[in-house]
Amino acid sequence: MATAAVPTSPAASAEPVPVRIPVREVLPWALFMGVLALFMIYFVGAEQGATAMFSGTGVHEFVHDGRHLLAFPCH
Repeated sequence: MATAAVPTSPAASAEPVPVRIPVREVLPWALFMGVLALFMIYFVGAEQGATAMFSGTGVHEFVHDGRHLLAFPCH
């Protein structure tokens, strides 16, 4: 009894092709995320006292636990 040969597909033996990521499409998002990160670090780390943009303690109390989690002193 003869056994049939199993055909191999050419796609199975092909090498992977790297995906190209165009910098022009990623750069605006990276810049936006960088500005957003700096904005959030300001509110968590420096929004109190002389550098406060808002009066009162609302922002301070809102980010209080995050401030301690990130080791920023606040009192």
